[in-house]
Amino acid sequence: MQISDIRISSVAVPDPPLLNAAGLHAPYALRLIVEIVSADGISGWGEIPGSEATRAALELAAERIIGRDPWQLNAISATLGSLANPDDRGASPWDQRTWVHVQSAIEVACYDLMGKSVGRPVVDLLGGAVRDAVPFAAYLFYKHEGAGGEFGFERDETASGWFAARQEAALDPAGIVAQAEAMVAHYGFKSIKLKGGAFEPQVEVDSILALREAFGPDVPLRLDPNAIWRADTAIEAGKQLEGVLEYYEDPVRGQETMAAVARGLDIPLATNMCTTSFADLPGSIKHQSEAIILSDHHFWGGFRPSLELARFCAVFGRGLSMHSNSHLGISLAAMVHLAAAVPNLTYDCDTHYPWQDGHDLLVEPLLFEDGAALVPTAPGLGIEVDRDKLAALQRNYLACGLTERNDEVEMQKVQPGWTFQPTRW
Repeated sequence: MQISDIRISSVAVPDPPLLNAAGLHAPYALRLIVEIVSADGISGWGEIPGSEATRAALELAAERIIGRDPWQLNAISATLGSLANPDDRGASPWDQRTWVHVQSAIEVACYDLMGKSVGRPVVDLLGGAVRDAVPFAAYLFYKHEGAGGEFGFERDETASGWFAARQEAALDPAGIVAQAEAMVAHYGFKSIKLKGGAFEPQVEVDSILALREAFGPDVPLRLDPNAIWRADTAIEAGKQLEGVLEYYEDPVRGQETMAAVARGLDIPLATNMCTTSFADLPGSIKHQSEAIILSDHHFWGGFRPSLELARFCAVFGRGLSMHSNSHLGISLAAMVHLAAAVPNLTYDCDTHYPWQDGHDLLVEPLLFEDGAALVPTAPGLGIEVDRDKLAALQRNYLACGLTERNDEVEMQKVQPGWTFQPTRW
């Protein structure tokens, strides 16, 4: 088998004005779609967060791997590694490294291609499934009024629940509880995560306590302030949430500060901000900075590095789950195959997918049953891309004028002069 072509598409998918520590989501989330085509006409698909810098890196990588055998992933990885420039995760809540994204997109597309070529699902190429369905958590956000993008959100549910929350501010505990109730009712999620870091800590603590009152002790709850709190603030807030939170995700910045908070609380700490690369793992052990690592194949370089991370977690007694970013069905399918292959997946995974549901580019979106996504059994990722929908999302990208994610700029449109602060409270 030989790679004959690599097609890269920049797309923009409608995204509501969701709040986080870095500001406000733009009306569109940017993604890059990678299609690797074999000489015999088979296509493999990958998806990663989009920016013009990442697209340029992908185009450079494509030049070097056309003509290669997609099964020779070690050689492909070595080639990509030789092209990579050192880059840093950055201070924002999302990972800003370029080359781990590139490696992920190409590796996932190669796996999709390989699976299709032999008639087996990707999960089988990763060692086989240990579960037939992957549980996900409801992912709640505070938000501003608005729906996101010119597409809007034309759904039967627009009169109530979390779709209605797109039309009005959900900035208080009652709004967050209503959002959770609607999302849980629609997808059947069994656990709930709140994206914090947007308001004073007590507002977010009160929202978690309201969720506990509404859903009871059997529904696990998580809070993610995106590392924007001081250690004393995180401990003070966390004391109110001991016995309530399943885990406390990145309340503070850096491994040493996380470790200090961990010592001050009886709540497991999770991270996808302070331990985000293999170079960070020695520090994780030295400082005991977290109990749970939230993997993400987009940010760890693909399937194989993510499986290596899972083995690390098994050896060193770390819990393991999966981080999410605003994504479409290609990424969701990759997440599901990976999660199905990991024996020590100890917590429900994150997904932003409900916020993009209805605007996917798949012919048949993945199915959720009782809060879990069914693992596709068809060859490769088990998905089919609708090329008309892909073309429409490409037109969105060309029309929207965005070239990278910048939540600070979006926030300044509603709060002039607002600036991102790595530590705010």
